[in-house]
Amino acid sequence: MQWRSILVGLVVLRLSLSCMLWLAFGLGPSWGFNFHLGFNLHKLDLLFREEKETEPRDNSWSQRIHGPRYEETETTCASAGEESPKRSYLSFFDGNKDEYVRRYSSFPDTLKAKMKDMAKEMFYFGYDNYMKYAFPEDELNPIDCEGRGPDVQNPSNININDVLGNYSLTLIDTLDTLLVLGNVSEFQRAVKLVIDTVSFDKDSTVVHIFKNSGVIFLSFFLNSRILGSLISAHILLTDPKHPFGNVGFEGYDNELLHLAHDLAVRLLPAFENTSTGIPYPRVNLKNGVPLDSVNETCTAGAGSLLVEFGILSRLIGDSTFEWVARRAVRALWNLRSNETGLLGNVVNIQTGQWVGKQSGLGAGMDSFYEYLFKSYILFGEKEDYRMFTAAYESIQNHMRRGRESCNEGEGDPPLYVNVNMFSGEIMNTWIDSLQAFFPGLQVLNGDVDDAICLHAFYYAIWKRFGALPERYNWQLQAPDVLFYPLRPELVESTYLLYQATKNPFYLHVGMDILQSLEKNAKVRCGYATLHHVVDKSKEDRMESFFLSETCKYLYLLFDEDNPLHKSDNKYIFTTEGHVVPIDKRFREKQWNDDFPCEEGALAESEPVNQPAPRNISNCNRIPEERRYTLPLKSVYMRQIDHMVGLF
Repeated sequence: MQWRSILVGLVVLRLSLSCMLWLAFGLGPSWGFNFHLGFNLHKLDLLFREEKETEPRDNSWSQRIHGPRYEETETTCASAGEESPKRSYLSFFDGNKDEYVRRYSSFPDTLKAKMKDMAKEMFYFGYDNYMKYAFPEDELNPIDCEGRGPDVQNPSNININDVLGNYSLTLIDTLDTLLVLGNVSEFQRAVKLVIDTVSFDKDSTVVHIFKNSGVIFLSFFLNSRILGSLISAHILLTDPKHPFGNVGFEGYDNELLHLAHDLAVRLLPAFENTSTGIPYPRVNLKNGVPLDSVNETCTAGAGSLLVEFGILSRLIGDSTFEWVARRAVRALWNLRSNETGLLGNVVNIQTGQWVGKQSGLGAGMDSFYEYLFKSYILFGEKEDYRMFTAAYESIQNHMRRGRESCNEGEGDPPLYVNVNMFSGEIMNTWIDSLQAFFPGLQVLNGDVDDAICLHAFYYAIWKRFGALPERYNWQLQAPDVLFYPLRPELVESTYLLYQATKNPFYLHVGMDILQSLEKNAKVRCGYATLHHVVDKSKEDRMESFFLSETCKYLYLLFDEDNPLHKSDNKYIFTTEGHVVPIDKRFREKQWNDDFPCEEGALAESEPVNQPAPRNISNCNRIPEERRYTLPLKSVYMRQIDHMVGLF
């Protein structure tokens, strides 16, 4: 009898071990994402490269981590009329579907009015305290209630000195926001202050910095924040079809346009003495390019000048600014990979060699794609649209992971990952908060379904932390870089998705963001950068884009009757949230083209699979029956919430 007991024990032990391996390595039903194995994604991409050549396109980006489990789950989806021995992968997320419907399917008008007032109060709490404690300095330190300008005591503090330069940054950046909020008198006062106090004849080196893997890269920001705001405010002051009423005032003599021109001229030396036409990353507003300037710049910084420079050229009749900006875009485009069609994120402006070979949608790349499309919308140049559609196709082919359809089928939701520009292989497992702009761009392009899914992923991260960490690791379900400087990208995409769908879900998203900011970022004199999204510790800084973009998009989200929404004319936002009209005068040039397209851009004869959009309003692209249901099915919402660790 003893041998029988031993035999039974061995059988039970073997079954137990098999069951444990079955669960831990995902060889059975798909019960979530709890068993991260920490595989090297680069090696896994190599492992699956041969399979991708013979198998259908993978609908799971997490397969790169979890291995064979997802191969088996793909075979468990029963065809119509067939029986499946295993549960569907998504059946785990069925849960109580009604909880999402109850929470998100309606939004009373009274609550909308309350949120609109809350967004307005948020803006004025920051703006009034900036004017009281910080003006004419560039930014407000909201904890100590002091102004912030360049760090003259520590010239090596490039984190500050490469951004701030004693040009009243926050005031200039918020000019058109005052009009959006309906405050004409304060707008006029602010314009007069800018005219009377701002000068760019300063010994300031202008760049905006971001960090990537410990290396500092630099790109223009004065172009998008200050030049863009000056141009926007000038147009709104002088536009005979302005949507905000009579905002002009006696004695205005195009001073904002003159300031914009002066600033642009001071930026031009960055385009000189580069063998590629791609501009230097730094320029001193008084002395030109510094002698110690580096030759490496990021794609977004060098390739995101066309909107502001193009409008300026067409306003003053001088092709110089659009010409140098367009030459830089064409030069970058001509350096794209022949294999994938992708660009890298850092390039040497003299050799044209890619220093950073990562291709993604976030820092260093984001506004390059955005401005290809928005330049086409504004100027009607077919070349810009051909480049955008080709870039978008490459993004879809090489960066997009997940199931084919956002709202149908099995597998992971769509996600855009960072890949090697030459091979398309995954380079890392993080995404950054700047990428949250991309759903808004997809809305403008008419790809609303994919926008819905990607936005839902970022919103789930926000729900978990009450903010967006600067970098989030989707493999580890944890932030890689923990700070949140009050960025606007998620709010921007939320606003544009609401305009496209009119779905109350997005009003709830906006309310969650508003309430999180009030709870986690509000301090004595404004709203402070979150140093740590988990413990909510703060840094004493309120960057200008919080007022000029984050608050603006939140207010517009809840203000259905805003003149921008009621005007017969159409408007678009620059990458820094400044309002510019889509005006036929911007489609007319007072000069002949003398820079042939063949030198960098797509030739006219290249095929384009996608027709040019007739307009930028996609409100009618969402079927009527979907406007009052969840934009994303409950099962997929639960899936995304689970994937970021919400339950």
